[in-house]
Amino acid sequence: MNIANVSNSIAESTALQASGISKAAELGGRILLASLYLLSGLSKVGPGYTATAEYMNSVGVSGSLLPVVIATEIIGALAIIAGWQTRLVAFLLAGFTLLSAALFHNNLGDQIQMIMFLKNVSITGGFLILVANGAGVLSLDHRLANRVAGSK
Repeated sequence: MNIANVSNSIAESTALQASGISKAAELGGRILLASLYLLSGLSKVGPGYTATAEYMNSVGVSGSLLPVVIATEIIGALAIIAGWQTRLVAFLLAGFTLLSAALFHNNLGDQIQMIMFLKNVSITGGFLILVANGAGVLSLDHRLANRVAGSK
């Protein structure tokens, strides 16, 4: 690979980042990553509440924490989707996800539990990418930052 090819590759990468594809991928990625938490939180409201509280109790986690879990999942998911306080919320959800893996999917001798544990670790990686890069252009974070910058 010569210098001209490297230069063209960098230029193409920069063009992609500014393109609609990149913007749509950032938004789509946030929606896909957060949808698991939104659906999970909503499924715990109503008929799933008692079963979830009993499962939490069975692994030594107080079922009385379930309202906090539900709020974390639903509010956190909506914040990630909207791109609001993305770095902070993604950091908190990364910790929540790792903690969930350690508490609920720690029987690594069971193949299903191992897969669930690794799923949580992978999701944590996605949240850490959001911590590092933010939500992108199609987000409340970007819109609010522009509003603040424009008022100066």
